[in-house]
This record gives sequence, C-alpha cells and structure tokens, in this order.
Amino acid sequence: MAWFAESLVPEYRASREFVLGRVHTAVSLVSRMPRLLSLMHEGKVEYYAASRVVEVTGVLSDSQAREVDALLVDKLSSAAETMWLPHNLVRAVRRLVDKVDPAGRVERARKANEGRKVTLEHGENCQSRLVTTMRSEVAAGCYARVDSLARQRKRDGHKRSYDQLRADVVADLLLGNDPGAKTPEVAAVVYVHMPVDTALSISETGAELDGYGPIPGAIGREIATNPKSMWRKVFCDPATGDPVDLGRSRYRPTATLREAIRVRDRECVIPWCHRPARHCDTDHEREWARDNGPTSLANLTARCRRHHRMKNTPGWTTTHNPARGTTTVTTPLGATHTGRRTPILAPRSKPPSPPEPEPDPPPF
Repeated sequence: MAWFAESLVPEYRASREFVLGRVHTAVSLVSRMPRLLSLMHEGKVEYYAASRVVEVTGVLSDSQAREVDALLVDKLSSAAETMWLPHNLVRAVRRLVDKVDPAGRVERARKANEGRKVTLEHGENCQSRLVTTMRSEVAAGCYARVDSLARQRKRDGHKRSYDQLRADVVADLLLGNDPGAKTPEVAAVVYVHMPVDTALSISETGAELDGYGPIPGAIGREIATNPKSMWRKVFCDPATGDPVDLGRSRYRPTATLREAIRVRDRECVIPWCHRPARHCDTDHEREWARDNGPTSLANLTARCRRHHRMKNTPGWTTTHNPARGTTTVTTPLGATHTGRRTPILAPRSKPPSPPEPEPDPPPF
C-alpha cells in the first residue's frame, strides 16, 4: 500500500500522508465497514465523518470492525438528526468500540502512546505550529506548568497577552532560555538565505527561511542581526543562482561538502517531496560501490531517508542531471515526473545586445 500511495502523490497533488490516509480509508470502508460505505453512497454520511469512524475503529480486528459497522448502522436508523454530525458520530463509535472489545481498552491506550510525536506545520505570515502528541495526563501537566510560568510573568508586569506569554514560555523552555523573560531568541541552527542587497536594506525581497519559504526582508535582517546568529558566505554562479563554494570556515572538507549539498538543494530532490535538505541523507546519484560514482558536488544530492531507500526499489527509476539541476522519476504506475532545483538567487539574464548602428546615408 505504501508504494501505491507514493506513486499517487504527484497524481493526486497532495502529501504522501494525505494520500496514504485516503487509500487506507477506502480499503477499510470496502473490507471492514461496507454498511457505512452504503450510507456514503446514499449521501447520508460524508467523507470526513466516515474517515473519523475508520480512524476510531482502526484498532479493532476485521471481524470486530464489521460488528461495530452493523451496530452503528442499526443505531443510526432510529437516531435523531444530530447523531449524524461528525462529532456525535465519533462519540457513538467510541462507545461501540468499547462495547465490542472491552478488554482491549488498556492495550489500545498503550498502542496509541507508541505513536507520540512532534510535528512542525508551517503556516502563513512567518508563523508555524509545533504540535506535540502525547498521553493526556502528560499534556495536561505540561500545559499547567506553561500556564503557571506565563501567569507569573504577567504578575511581574509583562504587557504581553497570556497567549503570547504561553507561546514564549514554550519556546524558551525548548531553546534553553529563561522562560518568558523576553521574546524568545533562536540559538538552534536554522538556515536563512538572503542576498547581500536585502541584508543591507537596499532591497526587501529575496530572503528565504530554509524549510519554510520566502520571508520579508525585515524578518530576515532581524534573524541575521541576532547576536547569536552565525554568518557564512556562499558564492553563487550569477548565471544559474546555484552555489559553487561555501568559503573555508570549516576544517573537514567532507562536512563542507555535505553542507554545500544542503545549501544548494534545500529540499529532497524528489519532485513532490519538500523534506528540508538538512534532514535528508547525502546520496550518491551514481552509486559509489556499484557504479564507481565520485563523492563530488556533481554526484551528490539531498534525498530524504524514505526516498533514499526507495531509489533502488523495483519499478522505480530515477535520473538526475546535475548541470540542469533536474530530477526525473518514473513510478511503478508508469507516470514520469520531473522536478527542477530552485536556485538560491535568481539567475541574472544576459544583458541585451546593443543595437547595430544604422549605415551612413549614401553620398549625393
């Protein structure tokens, strides 16, 4: 199912997780909850509600899921209209899951806890969300401490709102700063690409935050002028906008080469993958052992771990053109997709040729 979902990502024009969720929901409805699927065909249940039901019943065996399917449809046949609302429908399904498998409640909670994680969701206007999934009592305890620290700062006379203070406290705790004492400052490693004219306030365009995208020039300068920020010069080819050298501020050339790949590619080279290059593997396009591929800037690319492993999977074909910065992928479904690397700086167009002088008029 994973390779099928991966093949559909560029066709569906959505993330792998979104497509994988759609495929999983479709398979579950057909094989485990056919009566709920019939209600969808009749227009009584829409996709979002059905997907939530599939999510709640995902911990059950196939036979148990079909039992919940039958109980749910019977319950809905005489239920009030409000029962069909997604939130109420999911609450009813949770009760049915506990009824069908009462002994599995503890095991379901333990299994769910194995899926705890932290995700980064980029939003608009240079704002993003850091989402943590964990056990409920742990999350409640974390929020209580954050709220207590924020309220203490409020009593100390800070003018920021409680929401702002709570957000600042979380950032400070993670960054190792004094919680909520001032607006958080980043001490971790992030990449900001900024042309020199933007850094000097001559221009307000061209600044980009690695993994996020374009940011206002003023925001880029705020990050750059932070006393904890580290500058590094990157020499770019004016014709292509690609980096050709990082300067010599590091001793080991292998580390410098890896960083050059990350600065140049910025993301995984697979056309539909936007995993930041700093979280990717440095991959030999021509295999080092099999094809005698060199460890060079021309033969190395950033490739996320999933697509690195997928590279040699039967049915997948990948070709990379280092000169053009293009990667072409053919999926097991036979579809071909080509992505082009985005240069750090906009390439300079060649200046127009001066017009040829008009010939002198013939003498009389």
